[in-house]
Amino acid sequence: MREKLQRFMIGRYGVDECNRFLMAAAMVSVLLDLLFRFRFLYLLGVVCLVLCYYRMLSRNISKRFQENQKYLHYQFYVTEFFRKKKFRLQEMKKFHIYKCPNCKQKIRIPRGKGRISIHCPKCNTDFIKNS
Repeated sequence: MREKLQRFMIGRYGVDECNRFLMAAAMVSVLLDLLFRFRFLYLLGVVCLVLCYYRMLSRNISKRFQENQKYLHYQFYVTEFFRKKKFRLQEMKKFHIYKCPNCKQKIRIPRGKGRISIHCPKCNTDFIKNS
Protein backbone atom coordinates (compact mmCIF):
# COMPACT_ATOMS: atom_id res chain seq x y z
CA MET A 1 0.00 0.00 0.00
CA ARG A 2 2.83 2.37 0.87
CA GLU A 3 4.47 1.72 -2.48
CA LYS A 4 1.22 2.51 -4.32
CA LEU A 5 0.92 5.79 -2.44
CA GLN A 6 4.51 6.68 -3.28
CA ARG A 7 3.91 5.95 -6.98
CA PHE A 8 0.70 8.03 -6.87
CA MET A 9 2.55 11.02 -5.38
CA ILE A 10 5.32 11.02 -8.00
CA GLY A 11 5.10 14.30 -9.92
CA ARG A 12 2.74 15.88 -7.40
CA TYR A 13 3.55 18.87 -5.19
CA GLY A 14 3.24 17.39 -1.69
CA VAL A 15 3.28 19.19 1.66
CA ASP A 16 4.90 22.57 2.36
CA GLU A 17 4.60 25.35 4.96
CA CYS A 18 1.47 26.80 3.39
CA ASN A 19 -0.23 23.40 3.49
CA ARG A 20 0.74 22.96 7.14
CA PHE A 21 -0.82 26.32 7.92
CA LEU A 22 -3.99 25.41 6.01
CA MET A 23 -4.26 22.11 7.91
CA ALA A 24 -3.80 23.87 11.25
CA ALA A 25 -6.36 26.53 10.30
CA ALA A 26 -8.83 23.81 9.30
CA MET A 27 -8.38 22.00 12.61
CA VAL A 28 -8.71 25.16 14.68
CA SER A 29 -11.83 26.34 12.85
CA VAL A 30 -13.52 22.93 13.15
CA LEU A 31 -12.68 22.77 16.87
CA LEU A 32 -14.03 26.28 17.38
CA ASP A 33 -17.19 25.23 15.55
CA LEU A 34 -17.57 22.31 17.96
CA LEU A 35 -17.29 24.71 20.91
CA PHE A 36 -19.36 27.65 19.69
CA ARG A 37 -21.60 26.15 16.97
CA PHE A 38 -20.87 28.74 14.29
CA ARG A 39 -21.50 27.02 10.95
CA PHE A 40 -19.27 29.41 9.02
CA LEU A 41 -16.31 28.15 11.06
CA TYR A 42 -17.05 24.60 9.97
CA LEU A 43 -17.34 25.72 6.35
CA LEU A 44 -14.09 27.65 6.67
CA GLY A 45 -12.38 24.52 7.99
CA VAL A 46 -13.72 22.41 5.13
CA VAL A 47 -12.61 25.00 2.56
CA CYS A 48 -9.11 25.12 4.11
CA LEU A 49 -8.88 21.34 4.06
CA VAL A 50 -10.05 21.08 0.43
CA LEU A 51 -7.59 23.79 -0.60
CA CYS A 52 -4.82 21.97 1.28
CA TYR A 53 -5.49 18.67 -0.50
CA TYR A 54 -5.83 20.46 -3.84
CA ARG A 55 -2.40 22.02 -3.36
CA MET A 56 -0.89 18.76 -2.11
CA LEU A 57 -2.12 16.67 -5.07
CA SER A 58 -1.48 19.33 -7.70
CA ARG A 59 0.88 18.62 -10.60
CA ASN A 60 1.49 22.34 -11.25
CA ILE A 61 4.58 22.46 -9.04
CA SER A 62 5.84 25.89 -10.13
CA LYS A 63 2.49 27.56 -9.31
CA ARG A 64 2.31 25.88 -5.88
CA PHE A 65 5.92 26.89 -5.21
CA GLN A 66 5.09 30.53 -5.99
CA GLU A 67 2.07 30.35 -3.65
CA ASN A 68 4.28 28.97 -0.89
CA GLN A 69 6.86 31.72 -1.44
CA LYS A 70 4.12 34.35 -1.15
CA TYR A 71 2.87 32.70 2.07
CA LEU A 72 6.40 32.63 3.51
CA HIS A 73 6.79 36.32 2.60
CA TYR A 74 3.65 37.27 4.56
CA GLN A 75 4.58 34.92 7.40
CA PHE A 76 7.97 36.67 7.69
CA TYR A 77 6.33 40.08 8.04
CA VAL A 78 3.91 38.84 10.69
CA THR A 79 6.59 37.08 12.75
CA GLU A 80 8.93 40.05 12.35
CA PHE A 81 6.21 42.42 13.60
CA PHE A 82 5.71 40.37 16.77
CA ARG A 83 9.45 39.87 17.25
CA LYS A 84 9.95 43.65 17.15
CA LYS A 85 7.12 44.18 19.65
CA LYS A 86 8.67 41.62 22.00
CA PHE A 87 12.09 43.27 21.66
CA ARG A 88 10.58 46.70 22.32
CA LEU A 89 8.94 45.45 25.54
CA GLN A 90 12.22 43.93 26.72
CA GLU A 91 14.06 47.17 25.96
CA MET A 92 11.47 49.26 27.84
CA LYS A 93 12.38 47.40 31.04
CA LYS A 94 16.04 48.45 30.75
CA PHE A 95 15.96 51.76 28.86
CA HIS A 96 14.03 55.00 28.39
CA ILE A 97 13.69 56.21 24.83
CA TYR A 98 13.67 59.98 24.41
CA LYS A 99 13.36 62.11 21.31
CA CYS A 100 15.72 64.98 20.74
CA PRO A 101 13.72 68.25 20.97
CA ASN A 102 15.63 69.67 18.03
CA CYS A 103 15.83 66.91 15.39
CA LYS A 104 13.42 64.27 16.82
CA GLN A 105 16.14 61.58 16.77
CA LYS A 106 15.34 58.71 19.17
CA ILE A 107 17.96 58.25 21.90
CA ARG A 108 18.10 55.25 24.25
CA ILE A 109 19.06 56.01 27.86
CA PRO A 110 19.51 53.40 30.64
CA ARG A 111 16.95 53.49 33.44
CA GLY A 112 17.77 54.34 37.04
CA LYS A 113 20.58 56.88 36.52
CA GLY A 114 18.66 59.88 37.89
CA ARG A 115 18.61 63.26 36.19
CA ILE A 116 21.15 63.26 33.35
CA SER A 117 22.26 65.41 30.48
CA ILE A 118 21.66 63.75 27.12
CA HIS A 119 23.76 64.57 24.06
CA CYS A 120 22.13 64.02 20.66
CA PRO A 121 24.66 62.39 18.31
CA LYS A 122 22.84 63.65 15.21
CA CYS A 123 22.51 67.39 15.85
CA ASN A 124 24.82 67.81 18.92
CA THR A 125 22.02 69.25 21.08
CA ASP A 126 22.20 68.76 24.85
CA PHE A 127 19.04 68.37 26.94
CA ILE A 128 18.27 67.16 30.46
CA LYS A 129 15.86 64.32 31.29
CA ASN A 130 15.20 61.83 34.10
CA SER A 131 16.32 58.29 33.40
